[in-house]
Amino acid sequence: MLAINVVTLFPEWFGAPLGSSILGRAAERRLVRYRVVQLRDYTHDRHHTVDDAPYGGGAGMVLKPEPFFEAVDALAPAPSSPVVLLSARGRPFTHRDAVRFAVAAELTLLCGHYKDVDQRVVDGLGAEELSIGDFVLSGGEPAALCVIDAVVRLLPAALGDHESAAGDSHYEGLLAPPSYTRPPEYRGLAVPEVLLSGDHAAIAAWREATALRLTRERRPDLWAKHGDGS
Repeated sequence: MLAINVVTLFPEWFGAPLGSSILGRAAERRLVRYRVVQLRDYTHDRHHTVDDAPYGGGAGMVLKPEPFFEAVDALAPAPSSPVVLLSARGRPFTHRDAVRFAVAAELTLLCGHYKDVDQRVVDGLGAEELSIGDFVLSGGEPAALCVIDAVVRLLPAALGDHESAAGDSHYEGLLAPPSYTRPPEYRGLAVPEVLLSGDHAAIAAWREATALRLTRERRPDLWAKHGDGS
């Protein structure tokens, strides 16, 4: 069973998503266990202060290191298990990261808020800084949910159909080809004939060629990696 810990100022963000759909079913099947902890529980003043002004001046507030350290100490994650701070400064989260986290014993996600998180949280806890895109969110909670969803759906039996995950975009470093279902024609829009042919070799060839074309056109960065085998 994978243990996923989340440290956040807003535990309510996670109640419904972690109990719904694939994430909820995975927990029911004991494939994953979620622990969501309130960062303010690890403060020691009557106001439960978690932030302070940045050294050196500047706008915004910075989350203090002490509550994060104490929260992680209390969680006592498995040795060498990943600890991740969701951060716009981080490197991009990828499918490879999701696979790596899915085979770990435990994953701990730290959600920032306000202007920033004290850098000692990263340095002292050995945390990875990961981003889900080149944009800034109000906090790390939406990003943490993205990571959790990407990881949990890779757990054995989470989807109930491994082939479904194996055909996803990024699984093999390419974008997935488009999908179609009944009816064969709708409002003048027809399903490609090859998908109706019953010729499995031709269908596989069409899907591969389409995946290559879409990746080349839409994601030249992925196409370059695919071309050099990385």
